[in-house]
Amino acid sequence: MSRAGPSSESAAIVYPPGCREITEDLGPDELIRRLKTLAHTYQSMVQDDGAYQEYLPLAKHIADDYFREYPSKDVQLLVACCIADVLRVYAPEAPYKDPAQVKMIFMFLIKQLAGLKDPKDPAFKRYFYLLENLAYVKSFNMCLELEDSNEIICSLFSLTFKIVNDEHSGKVKSFMLDVLCPLIYESDVVSNELMDIILMNIVEPAKSSRRNAYHLAKELIMKCSDTLEPYIQAFFNHVLILGKEEKKLGISRKVYDLIYELNHICPTVLLAVVPQLEFKLKSTEEDERFHAVSLLARMFSEQESNLAMHHRQLWLAFLGRFNDISVKIRTKCVQYSMHFLLNHPELRSDITETLKFRQHDSDEAVRYEVVMAIVSTAKRDFSIVSESEALLNFVKERTLDKKFKIRKEAMCGLAMIYRKYLSNPDVPEATRTAVTWIKDKILHGYYMTSLDDRLLVERIVNTCLVPFTLPPGERMKKLYYLFATLDENATKAFIEMQKQQLAVRKTVQELLELHRTPVSEEREREKVLRINHLSKFLPDPVKAQEFIRKFSQHLAQEESLLQLMETVINPTVSCRESVDSVNMVLKRLGQPVMTNLYYNTIKQLLERVSSVMIDHDALLALVSMVEEAVRDPASAQELNIEPGAAVGRGLRLLFVLSYVQAAQFLHADILAVLLGMLQTDDDTVTPKVLGVLHFVGKYRPLASEFPDLMDSLVPVCQQLATAGSPKQAKHAIRCLFVNVTDNQEGVFTEILERLKSELELGHEHYRTSIVSLGHIALHLSNKFPIQIKNIVSRKIVKDLLMRDLTDSGESEEEWCDEDALPEGIRCKIEGMKLMARWLIGLKDDVISAQKTFRMLIAFIIHRGDLLEEGKVNKPEAAWLRYAAGAAMLKICEQKGVGDQFTADQFYSLSLLMADECLQVRERFAAKLHKGLSRGIPHKCLPLDFMGMYALAGQEPDKRLKATVRGYMAADILKRRDVIKSLLLNGGSERAADQLPHIMPDYMLVFAVPILAHDPDFTEYDDVEYLTKIRACLWFILEPLITKNDNYCFGFYKALVERMKNHLDAVRSEEEAANHKLWAVCDLAMGLLLTKTTNFEMREFPSEPRIPPMYFRKPADPNFVNGKIYLPPELQHLGKRNNMVSMAHSHSMINKRIQLAQQIRASKAGAAAAARLIRDPPATYSRRAAHERDRNDDSVDSAAGGDLSEQSSTFSDSPSKDKQDKITNYFKKAPRTASPTPSSQRSTRSGRSGDSSAAGEEAGQRAAPRTTRTRAAATEEAAEASGSRSVNGKRQAAEPEPESEPEPESARPAAAAKRKPAPAAKPEPEEPSRKSARHAAPAQEDAAAGKNTRLTRSRK
Repeated sequence: MSRAGPSSESAAIVYPPGCREITEDLGPDELIRRLKTLAHTYQSMVQDDGAYQEYLPLAKHIADDYFREYPSKDVQLLVACCIADVLRVYAPEAPYKDPAQVKMIFMFLIKQLAGLKDPKDPAFKRYFYLLENLAYVKSFNMCLELEDSNEIICSLFSLTFKIVNDEHSGKVKSFMLDVLCPLIYESDVVSNELMDIILMNIVEPAKSSRRNAYHLAKELIMKCSDTLEPYIQAFFNHVLILGKEEKKLGISRKVYDLIYELNHICPTVLLAVVPQLEFKLKSTEEDERFHAVSLLARMFSEQESNLAMHHRQLWLAFLGRFNDISVKIRTKCVQYSMHFLLNHPELRSDITETLKFRQHDSDEAVRYEVVMAIVSTAKRDFSIVSESEALLNFVKERTLDKKFKIRKEAMCGLAMIYRKYLSNPDVPEATRTAVTWIKDKILHGYYMTSLDDRLLVERIVNTCLVPFTLPPGERMKKLYYLFATLDENATKAFIEMQKQQLAVRKTVQELLELHRTPVSEEREREKVLRINHLSKFLPDPVKAQEFIRKFSQHLAQEESLLQLMETVINPTVSCRESVDSVNMVLKRLGQPVMTNLYYNTIKQLLERVSSVMIDHDALLALVSMVEEAVRDPASAQELNIEPGAAVGRGLRLLFVLSYVQAAQFLHADILAVLLGMLQTDDDTVTPKVLGVLHFVGKYRPLASEFPDLMDSLVPVCQQLATAGSPKQAKHAIRCLFVNVTDNQEGVFTEILERLKSELELGHEHYRTSIVSLGHIALHLSNKFPIQIKNIVSRKIVKDLLMRDLTDSGESEEEWCDEDALPEGIRCKIEGMKLMARWLIGLKDDVISAQKTFRMLIAFIIHRGDLLEEGKVNKPEAAWLRYAAGAAMLKICEQKGVGDQFTADQFYSLSLLMADECLQVRERFAAKLHKGLSRGIPHKCLPLDFMGMYALAGQEPDKRLKATVRGYMAADILKRRDVIKSLLLNGGSERAADQLPHIMPDYMLVFAVPILAHDPDFTEYDDVEYLTKIRACLWFILEPLITKNDNYCFGFYKALVERMKNHLDAVRSEEEAANHKLWAVCDLAMGLLLTKTTNFEMREFPSEPRIPPMYFRKPADPNFVNGKIYLPPELQHLGKRNNMVSMAHSHSMINKRIQLAQQIRASKAGAAAAARLIRDPPATYSRRAAHERDRNDDSVDSAAGGDLSEQSSTFSDSPSKDKQDKITNYFKKAPRTASPTPSSQRSTRSGRSGDSSAAGEEAGQRAAPRTTRTRAAATEEAAEASGSRSVNGKRQAAEPEPESEPEPESARPAAAAKRKPAPAAKPEPEEPSRKSARHAAPAQEDAAAGKNTRLTRSRK
């Protein structure tokens, strides 16, 4: 603006009275003094129409650029205050008319308003006055008439949101709103830039970082909602419907956050916007759907939100996104389920229905969120979940999820619900129903193969099901209630859990005892073995082993830490002492954080070994509760236990605890209560109490600890052994045997004399006497050998087993309960058990064993009717057959007497697996599995009996077939675990001796003769029955081939070829018997060729062995059986719809082998080709394969002949090379968890080498494996034989025309190789443990094999 000179300007400007002239030549101080006077004068002026016209020039003068741009802030502030007063006084007609001047004035005022930022500024009052003055007359509304008003308004809004802060009073903020609001609702249009400035303050990050600006914008929107609504709707229509967005607007990138915040601030502005989100929910773009779902989930789930009720169609569309194809969208929906369940009861049914499907989602993250949503809801409001049975069932199903983290959250959630029930039984009916299965479901988790699951269950039991923090009396009430209300499977899991913890405690105790022994190499070696064994009880054994070793070193360095661990392991420690000791140990291990793996590993170990459930006080309380329930079953109702289950379950609980916590029972007060329960007349009570005393006596005999108590215990047991029930008699004998130490012979002589008089037919205690005599014979056969033998031969065999005591007549039923059998049949069953126990007690009476086997087999052969007089009906005959078979299995577990059965007897016994009665098959299979699975490798059934599983392949009952398959799989896994344990603890040398007796791969050797001797298999070319036999073979081969990472095709092929080159040992002279045997071998070979998918070359840890008990070598030493004995319709390979004859397939494989040899020879040169032709290739040799892969210029020349020739060189004492084979074979075998207790996996071998050194050596050796293509693998598969067998003659393979000529130096050796062997092929020893009668031929064969090796070496 142009300015006139000072003289003319002074003449035109009129100043109010008291105000002096304001000119540009004034100094700053003087100018400030005069401006203050003028500002004070303007403040005193009031609005009056037509007044103060004379001061208009002055108003224009002070708005001059000179004053507005004056360097002093005080001058600028005073000028701004004067201008503001001018605008107030002259409103509504301001003296400033020029638009450019008006814009500059208001920009100047905006600049001055920035002084409001600091309320502590001395000039803040003048800034506040400026704001108040502008707000009072809405001065900024003048800008609305300007063309570029938007720039001024946007600057004002930006400045206001920028300067507002916590130190501003409510009055300041109110004036700010008074300035801003009129600019919105009096404006003709609200620009997008202004909306962007306002709305960006209500979304993140401004919402959190600038809370005052957020609240100011919130108030502004609420006051101007009617004006802003159409502009907001237009903006969202532009973005949501048209999909267009202005890049320069920040709110375009925060559309969904903006909708959420506006819904909070003023929902009315979104009435037309929210329904449009349905289009975004159905968008084809995943990100758009995700953002829409995230927004609506928040809006729908918020407390007091009615959006779902007002927009039902949008709610249904949102529920549809629970099934979205995108995982992250489904996850987001499920994550908000907790908020829906907590905040909206009216929507729970809809959410529950969607969760029903999402709990089975294919993605683990979604399933995990389902569990977390329900569990989190229960933590915040237990009543919501407790009232919904459906939600509880969702969590129940996820306890079986395939992912551990989901199972963990599900079980922890259920445990929390159960614990809340324990603390407050007054819960809704849905929870009361759920509690009945929650505890069962948690304990069922112990059946999982993962150690993580087992440790989790153990932790939940001690913290939630039976909280260790409770006082002893209350804790035992919870334990009693828990055990009394568990189902059978959960009960077995609880018992198994106690056994596992006992096994861990024993191992830790052994390790601690080693720390107390003098330092030596032997001690260090034993410590390594214990640490290795202990690591198996924890997840990730490799890392656990490292941390346990570190902990062992820690124990050796700190005596106090060792003492604390001894306190924890002490069998008589109290629960409180155990907990305190564990906490003190953990304090020594570092910070309890997730990254401290050492701390967490040892904590897991301590959780397994610490006794926090049972101590003397707790056990006394429990025994008293059970004793009270025995006297008055109705008293258990106070504990919510059914009277019918209180006594039996309580006694069973004591029985279990006596096995794992026997030391805690060695207190006079507890034993007095137990002896008092023996006086009851209830037949079900006495056996359990005697069982408890038996386990206590095994830990420490009562005669040595409490001799006074024996005066009352011995007469009771003697009475029960002769006049009690059979079960009472059994436990009475066992109890006396372990607890009587001084006068054992005298006590049992008295019992034996009474039994002699009662062992008469028709006596009321006849069966009881048989049971008592059987257990005396088992435990004390060495003290009464002649007496017991005479009684057995006269009273049992002649008077009982060889006579028909009943004539029950015909019965249409095939089976009945044991209680429904006549007394004579039950006595015969007990008589067979007596025979078995007697032989087990004798251990090595070969003659008695042979006689007993003949008698028991007679029962099986004659279908239970030994005398064939027709006096035994079907159920009785079935029971007798089963009892005879079970007795034979029991005897065969004992080394010595158990080895005396013949092959014919073995075949006859196997018939029970295909018995006509379903119950016989089922019970016999269970007994077979039990005998095969316990005491491996020396106190179990021989490997021969694994072959009996093959007969289950034609089992008509699907349930039983599946059960037997489970038995077989468990036995296979357990034997593989034992092998790995042998390698770890005893070294390769020890393992090499025992492998042939343990390896489940030898099942095939025993299954083939069993199937060949099936009575229904009459003709070797019977297609129908051969088909059944093939199904039986595949039944046992399937887990060996398809579920075995160490499967070796070459081993199985050589095994079958060896069997086919032998005769039937039982009927070797019968051509039909041999043909049937060879036909079964052909079926097995066909299955190997068709079902094998992995022809990878590898060495097998054991050479193929053929047991001479079932196979006999032919008289002709050159006998090679090359004939196919199968009918034409079974001679095929059904792979990829190609029907190829078996003989033709062998020819094809051999040709491919020759071609592969030529290719390798051409690469290796003439010398390598000569070596290849001179020495037949040894296939499936991991070492040879490694050499070929490492150096293409050298070809394997020392691998030997075909696999059958190689296997004949097996010697009893394993070489270093063989030890390497065994160790390498099992080194990479995956660890397989077994559902059986680890304590049962421990071996009982008496021979062990330097296990630690062998274990380290095994860990350093790992042979590489060469993976071949299917065609190349098929070529290698046939390299097991360097020549073809055709009709009993060995025919050399013809070389291909393009092969290189053989060097003359190689020809004589090759010719010698093709000559027939001068003597019979040596036969390795049989893989099953047998007596010397069976072992002699194997030793001769081994000697022959040694001679063969020497001859071959000289050649």
